[in-house]
Amino acid sequence: MLSLPYAAVARPALCDGVSRRDFLRIGSLGLGGLSLAQLLASEARAGTRDARKAVIMIYLVGGPPHQDMFDLKPDAPSEIAGPHRPIDTNVPGIEICELFPQLAARMDKLAVIRSIVDAQAGHDAHQCFTGRLPGRNVPAGGWPQFGSIVARQQGQAERGVPPFVSLCYTCTHGPYNEPGPGYLGVAQSPLNPLAANREDMQLSGITPERLGDRRSLLASMDRIRRDIDSTGKMAGMDAFVGQAIDLLTSSKIVDALDLSKEDPRTVARYGTGDTKVHMDGNGAPRVPQSLLLARRLVEAGCRVVTVNYSKWDWHGGSYNTIFNREREDFPPFDQAVSALVDDLHERGLADDVTVLAWGEFGRTPIISKQVGRDHWPRVSCALMAGGGMRTGQVIGATDRLGGEAVDRPVTFGEVFATLYRNLGIDYRTTTFNDLHGRPQHLLDGNPDPLHELVG
Repeated sequence: MLSLPYAAVARPALCDGVSRRDFLRIGSLGLGGLSLAQLLASEARAGTRDARKAVIMIYLVGGPPHQDMFDLKPDAPSEIAGPHRPIDTNVPGIEICELFPQLAARMDKLAVIRSIVDAQAGHDAHQCFTGRLPGRNVPAGGWPQFGSIVARQQGQAERGVPPFVSLCYTCTHGPYNEPGPGYLGVAQSPLNPLAANREDMQLSGITPERLGDRRSLLASMDRIRRDIDSTGKMAGMDAFVGQAIDLLTSSKIVDALDLSKEDPRTVARYGTGDTKVHMDGNGAPRVPQSLLLARRLVEAGCRVVTVNYSKWDWHGGSYNTIFNREREDFPPFDQAVSALVDDLHERGLADDVTVLAWGEFGRTPIISKQVGRDHWPRVSCALMAGGGMRTGQVIGATDRLGGEAVDRPVTFGEVFATLYRNLGIDYRTTTFNDLHGRPQHLLDGNPDPLHELVG
């Protein structure tokens, strides 16, 4: 049996580069019998494995404050406007927060949605990853998250590279974590080289101390292949079983997660973070290099990469608590997302890779001296880039207080319809059976993609 005993492995900070002990984990891949091999076979027959479109989804854990980021209200009273001032961007007429100067300089490559209206009110990642409200009309087995659906529908784009990789850190607040593959089953779980406490595979004869030695690991992989061949089993295997073995023994994911292979100047452009610092204990760490790893993974052939980034739930302290945290968190986010956007354009990926950054809800217009900005599901924001979309624009508008959408209300379903459209998935006709055998559509209500972005 293959297993990597992750509990015994140290987890150094990403700012020093992802260690081989982290990214050689193959946990959460979820091979159940030959289900992966069978899936590869069916998708090859369907001809769905050639496209190289991809999505990088960045979940801003805890609910980012829309009116302090991309929808400032400088003319509102001080208890609503807050201390930050808007600055011009390189697109005339669009202003964003002064703490995002690099994003402002790239607004022509970005699209801001200011009017998402159907958020839920609790701290729960479910809607950001599935497009559906948590706990509502749940089918047998549960709703699968976006990456699992893409993995099931499109399979591998590149041999030896899983279609869905999660770079999400485990949060102690359970609902902040990804909801999982739902009724699609564990075979559609993401490969997650960062999360702790998962069931993992072991490489027989490789101890945690030896995992740092890449040559020893690859030698063991070669012995696995030779042992299979010497028994005659490989020759008799279905070709797709062989592909499943290749997925486990490929070095492509290992290489993609090895930041030592990246130009140090590029690594520096993204900024640094610390995996050991979880904001207020129950969020995600602020690790800008997760965005660089996401870019490397889609270059390697991943179709969906998810990232959870920092902790954006800052209410509960004094008036200044939220704004001090914004001054701390906004600049690294500005730097990392700008570097990602630059990389996609410089590497010719901007038409193929869609980037989405958002959180579970917005924040109250009125700043309370007791709690700062509280939860506000009536309107929230999102930042998008790439995907061949028409960028350099703002979609929607809120009232003078930033509390209600007054123009072009947008739903989570419309955003997910845009993502599916960019990947070439027909979400209107595609269905999968839940655990009771009932067909389930990918989205509720048959929403349209955002026509402002994709026509």
